[in-house]
Amino acid sequence: MSYKKAEQVLPAELVELIQEYADGICLYIPRKESNRKKWGESTATLSEMAERNNRIFNDYTHGMNIRSLAEKYFLSEKSIQRIIRNMK
Repeated sequence: MSYKKAEQVLPAELVELIQEYADGICLYIPRKESNRKKWGESTATLSEMAERNNRIFNDYTHGMNIRSLAEKYFLSEKSIQRIIRNMK
């Protein structure tokens, strides 16, 4: 998220009105519900995690145990168990 100066985005009359309520403070204006994105939607994170989880499940089905998978992928054993359970 980057900051924008209100004067560059809003009409002068609206800036003056906002200053009556919040003079000199930083405000966060939330996105409209219809414009919100799900977590990871704007990056490759979701697809990278899906690929990683597929590799974990593949290693598991080829005989690798939970502890070895946790060490290989730098995750907790509980996380590996959850990934395997969700992939089944």
